[in-house]
Amino acid sequence: MASTILKADNLKKHFHTSRGIVRAADGVSFAINKRETLGLVGESGSGKSTVAYTIIGIYRATSGDLVFKDQDITKESNKRPKALKQDIQIVFQDPGSSLNPRRSIRQIMELPLLVHNIVPRNEREDKIVDLLRMVELPADYMYKHPLAIGGGERQMVAIARALATNPSFIVLDEPTSALDVSVQAKIINLLMGLQNELDLTFLFITHDLSLMRNMATRVAIMYLGKICEIASTREFFSNPLHPYTKMLLSSIPVVSVEEEKLKPDKIVSTGEIPSPVNIPPGCSFHQRCPERMEICSRLDPFTVTPEPDHQVRCLLYPGASGVPLPKIQGGV
Repeated sequence: MASTILKADNLKKHFHTSRGIVRAADGVSFAINKRETLGLVGESGSGKSTVAYTIIGIYRATSGDLVFKDQDITKESNKRPKALKQDIQIVFQDPGSSLNPRRSIRQIMELPLLVHNIVPRNEREDKIVDLLRMVELPADYMYKHPLAIGGGERQMVAIARALATNPSFIVLDEPTSALDVSVQAKIINLLMGLQNELDLTFLFITHDLSLMRNMATRVAIMYLGKICEIASTREFFSNPLHPYTKMLLSSIPVVSVEEEKLKPDKIVSTGEIPSPVNIPPGCSFHQRCPERMEICSRLDPFTVTPEPDHQVRCLLYPGASGVPLPKIQGGV
């Protein structure tokens, strides 16, 4: 039976601004099992990075629950024990800004080893060499600086730094979006290999659905702070349920007629993405939805499970206008 490593239950993170309250994450629930990859997908402003930063402790949750290995982690980052910070790591989107350009790769890699007392001082260099080789970089790279290497190599250093604390869970916040397509493939293959080798669990955040087919075990779609749909990758691509999901899948570029046949019929949305400060009442997607009904402007749907292990938040499905599901226990 799959073991749940991280569970978010009705997680909320709101920001108070001069223009009003931004509900960046507004009732997000999901669970991630050990050694799997949950792909969290959404357009810019959907709230996916806010979820990531709340998990790793950069933000404190407004409400809701976050449980990691049966431990409540819904706390400010400075109150988390070192062992927890060591076990949960993140790889940021842009290695150019996440790596200090004034420090050598050795200094960058040595810092987490020192902070978390991973190995004795006389063994740190050997550990850095092992970490660099793990991400397919030569040992002499430790003497270089970030600006002296390419973008893909900088991201490999960022991955190696995340691995330095021997974590079991890593948040990947769009780790390939700033890279060329050829380098993206290399990074994805590297991450998948490391996952198998080190028994890692990933939360993979991206706006690129095409990456999910091979990378993710399951896929969750976010829109304006809420999850629209969660399903296994196979089920997600073969049987999308939410109109927003269908719209996203129909817009994926393809290179062959066979791939085109697998896509949902082209769905054209109307209107603009609402401001996160002024989210419309009812279903937040209803103003753009080609399948909207009158009730969609009045009622915010609950999440239902119309197919096994396939959840959707949409009033097109029975039960979505009724009482919410019990608290999530595991799986999807």
